Amino acid sequence: MDRPVATIIVVTHNSARWLLRMAAAVAAQTETRWRLVVVDNASRADQRPKLTDLPASATVIQSEVNLGFAAANNRAAQDADTPYLVFLNPDAFPEPSWLSKLIETIEKHPRAVAVGSTQTRADTDLFDGTGDVLHATGIAYRSSYGRSRSAPPPLGETFSACAAAMLVRREAFEAAGGFDESFFCFFEDVDLGFRLRLAGGQILQSPDAVVAHVGGGSTGVRSPFADFHGARNRVWTFVKCMPPLLFWPLLPAHVLATTLLVLRSALDGRTAPLRGFLAGITSVGSVWRARLKTQRTRKIGTVELARMLAWDPFAILDRRPIIRSLQH
Repeated sequence: MDRPVATIIVVTHNSARWLLRMAAAVAAQTETRWRLVVVDNASRADQRPKLTDLPASATVIQSEVNLGFAAANNRAAQDADTPYLVFLNPDAFPEPSWLSKLIETIEKHPRAVAVGSTQTRADTDLFDGTGDVLHATGIAYRSSYGRSRSAPPPLGETFSACAAAMLVRREAFEAAGGFDESFFCFFEDVDLGFRLRLAGGQILQSPDAVVAHVGGGSTGVRSPFADFHGARNRVWTFVKCMPPLLFWPLLPAHVLATTLLVLRSALDGRTAPLRGFLAGITSVGSVWRARLKTQRTRKIGTVELARMLAWDPFAILDRRPIIRSLQH
């Protein structure tokens, strides 16, 4: 049997209803040089993954505490020795050619450090995401989310790859310090993508690596937990990662855009975004220390980074894909 080239990492938390379908999709991959590691974050006893439900070579790491998405992925990644790490949500079901397309893409582009998948919303004719876009205000969105499924954007650069189904070079992941565990979950993939870019890496979005993803789109309802962490971590990412020549001019726009999001949520009766925003502001001291370290090691120029941001305010409203040509 060929030596594995990819470690597929799946983090679960009371996800039993999806595991059989996810495991079958992984087992059906045309690229067979992989190993599967499932990290369970303190699921209830009846929801914990069983080895008998997974491919024969799978490994299960059982945590008795909920480490969070970021730390659980880091825990599995630290034991990996394959060139590539592949992060996959338990409710994401890849097409058989998915892994081969991800590997084929990154091996054709030496500067690329990560590749994102085209996500469709499971069992519908809608897109779930075609790459993560970061607007200059610090607001991020999953492009094409909720749009009718048609031809995905062509292969090109996206700002960051959605961690529901993404491949990253292990060495680049380790050099960046992995996911920021203080985030716990939500926005951690945008933060990672930002840091990979600051280190000079290129992040691609593949039209051919396709997964069907359930995600929050199945209900259309955001939980207070997601609202809080998303709002807090958005502030943290902007403060930590935005280069100085962009940070100071864009700071008022970031505060204004975030305030508008909080007000809109409040009108809908959702207060968690306000609590998250305030938590982000009140903890800015520790984040600023992380910023100093991040900016000290930055290799990318301000102009090059700015080119990867979305600047049109209407792009956020229609979740427009922002894919940069590889020719530039």
